[in-house]
Amino acid sequence: MINFSELKVGDIVLAKYEEQLQEGKILQVDGETRQVCILTHDDQENWYTAEELFPIPVTEEQLIKLKFRKTDQAPINGNGQAFIRGPFTVLLAQGDHPKITLHYRDETRNIAGSIMVHQLQNHYHGMTLFHLD
Repeated sequence: MINFSELKVGDIVLAKYEEQLQEGKILQVDGETRQVCILTHDDQENWYTAEELFPIPVTEEQLIKLKFRKTDQAPINGNGQAFIRGPFTVLLAQGDHPKITLHYRDETRNIAGSIMVHQLQNHYHGMTLFHLD
């Protein structure tokens, strides 16, 4: 389940429909009914409550889907991988203490642990003023 206040138009999440999870993009957020309209990859639009939505972990595969590419940039403490999209960099550190570092121009955000795709999208938007999709 995802906290309703974290959901923004354009975010990519998993939606539970008829006991199956499907990846989709949020098209509308209705604060009054506390529901979101999601377009799934089979071009269906449906309304969901936050209880029917699930986060997608940020992984290499998800970053590639979001048009990031791997770089040879030095990993964090020699353990991890860097991904870039234009001037935006995501450094994923693995191991006992996973962390993510987000860097855009003169701003850097260090996040302990792992984050989800919709959270990365919200950080990206906050740092660049563009939506990541």
